[in-house]
Amino acid sequence: MKEIVFLNRNKHKWEKFENLLNQTSESNPDTIANLYIQLTDDLSYSRTFYPESSTTVYLNQLSMQVHQQIYKNKKIKKAAFKNFWKTDLPLTLYDIRKQLLYALIIFMVSVLIGIISSKGDQSFVRSILGDDYVNMTIDNIRKNDPMAVYKQQASTEMFLGITINNIKVSFLAFVLGIFTAFGTGYILFSNGVMLGSFTYFFVQHDLFWETTRIIWIHGALEISVIIIAGAAGITLGNSLIFTGTLSRKVSLQNGVRKGIKVIAGIFPIFIVAGFLEGFVTRHTEMPIALSWIIILSSFTFIIWYFAINPIRVYHKKTKN
Repeated sequence: MKEIVFLNRNKHKWEKFENLLNQTSESNPDTIANLYIQLTDDLSYSRTFYPESSTTVYLNQLSMQVHQQIYKNKKIKKAAFKNFWKTDLPLTLYDIRKQLLYALIIFMVSVLIGIISSKGDQSFVRSILGDDYVNMTIDNIRKNDPMAVYKQQASTEMFLGITINNIKVSFLAFVLGIFTAFGTGYILFSNGVMLGSFTYFFVQHDLFWETTRIIWIHGALEISVIIIAGAAGITLGNSLIFTGTLSRKVSLQNGVRKGIKVIAGIFPIFIVAGFLEGFVTRHTEMPIALSWIIILSSFTFIIWYFAINPIRVYHKKTKN
């Protein structure tokens, strides 16, 4: 093929490539990658048949530009990932701090209701936890192993099951916010009452401290993420009602965006909580000090990253 034919056949495509490269903010990484493959094919052909021509020089320069753009996109992706955890998520958490407080209050009041109801009605625990669980646990208490339930499944099977269940509960707490904050409130309320009933059940059997230092090994993270997911759900619900100066559509989009960021932020905690419940909680014979180190470390992380750090990041951002 003569060089002029090769040039005329492909010049419109190359010009399009140049225009695409100039639109750096809108360039799709996959499009850029496909572009690079096509350009290297053209460059290889030009080098073979027109090694000394200006066309080869031009294609070589254009290919280098595309290569640099790909490398730049990779760096941007890495920076965006780091920025999400360091700045973006903390600022979102600061923005929904009131909703986080509301979720915490709803949950704690629900726990109190569960405790009071269990204390006033002996059958309440059974109606919440189920006869099978209560009877099994009473039997385990008689065998001097009240937490034997955590030893019944294989570690990996339990880890996967618990992690999936935690994700499901937290996702529901968020998604049900579409029915206003009452949908999310129901999830927080039901889980809070369950925890309250569960706690009082062991208080009745003089096992509060013994079971607390075992259950909260995973519970510190598990309960925390449910409350945080509840805050995301309340944010979603509020965006439908309290639109301010925004249209309902835009307000809802903002609520969804914030909620998804929060759910994405707590996703790794689901995995850690599931791992602790599947592989660590079952070791009821572990030293008491080690149990409390895990529990206090978990609460310290939650309080720092989800409550203190957002305030720090916000003030740092406003000063800049």
